[in-house]
Amino acid sequence: MTDPKPRIAIIPGDPSGIGPELIARLLHEDGVTDAADIVLVGDGHVWHRGAEQAGLGIQLAPIAAPDLHDQHGLSWLPMQTIAPEDVRIAEVTVAGGTSSLRCLDTALDLAMDGAVDGVLFGPFNKAALTSAGLNAEDEHRYMARYLGFRGYHGEINVLGDLMTTRVTSHIGLRDVADRITPEAITQAIGLAEDTCRRAGKSRPHIAVAALNPHAGDNGKFGREEIDVLQPVIDAAQAKQKHVTGPWPSDTVFLKAQRGEVDAVVTMYHDQGQIAIKLMGFDRGVTVAGGLPIPVATPAHGTAFDIAGQGKANVGATLEAYRLLVRMARHHRAARAA
Repeated sequence: MTDPKPRIAIIPGDPSGIGPELIARLLHEDGVTDAADIVLVGDGHVWHRGAEQAGLGIQLAPIAAPDLHDQHGLSWLPMQTIAPEDVRIAEVTVAGGTSSLRCLDTALDLAMDGAVDGVLFGPFNKAALTSAGLNAEDEHRYMARYLGFRGYHGEINVLGDLMTTRVTSHIGLRDVADRITPEAITQAIGLAEDTCRRAGKSRPHIAVAALNPHAGDNGKFGREEIDVLQPVIDAAQAKQKHVTGPWPSDTVFLKAQRGEVDAVVTMYHDQGQIAIKLMGFDRGVTVAGGLPIPVATPAHGTAFDIAGQGKANVGATLEAYRLLVRMARHHRAARAA
């Protein structure tokens, strides 16, 4: 009988940050190894150092890549991406960025080969990634390029049962309004809806945030809500999609907090990020929405201020793992259909 559990590849993220410690803590959480088969991808000394930082034990059972299709339980795909002496705790280094990218590439290869059903990564340091040759706006665009994926994709932020995405992301605030186009809004709504469905919600309620104060106040503070947002929302509703708005951005997250919506589409980065991080910074998850394989990570960073001190909070990593398992089950079933 085929094992119904998904298989998850886990990489440590930047070896100088809290990622290795977080993964060590994750593996000791109740039910984690029962929910999925896990393959750790990375250097043995990095995993052992993370376990030492957490004050926990770790057993590494090495396995070769061709054998992963038959892997069950917890195993380790050995790599040599960084020398032990090059791991500088709480420092941005080229070596740390290089290690992060090499582990990520290998995990993505495994997913595309069908050896694993999803990828979980510990926090990356963007400065280290860039110094190592990231050559992309962020790791999400790097992954899309590496996978040869040309479809629409973007960062999804998750807190419990709530997802958020945005029409614009890492651009200057003065450029936002020009990027709020019918096509961009439609794509963001579609991304939110698709990601919710991959997580098991068949007809999610997508709330669209307004761009302007008080949703423009009937055009008094701007006409984007009237001329751009409302027609897109009307078109979505005409297709029987559960999409509502545009809601004033200073109240839409009150609806979200009450559980009245499944996802919020915001217009720019901080419009959603400030709200969701205030609602639960230590539980937030980031999903690489739209990619052909499930990828998730805790939403916080490498936390160099506490790296190596045994203080890392595993909450967001555990939430990322649980969500990824759900998405990986869906991905596995879709691939087998």
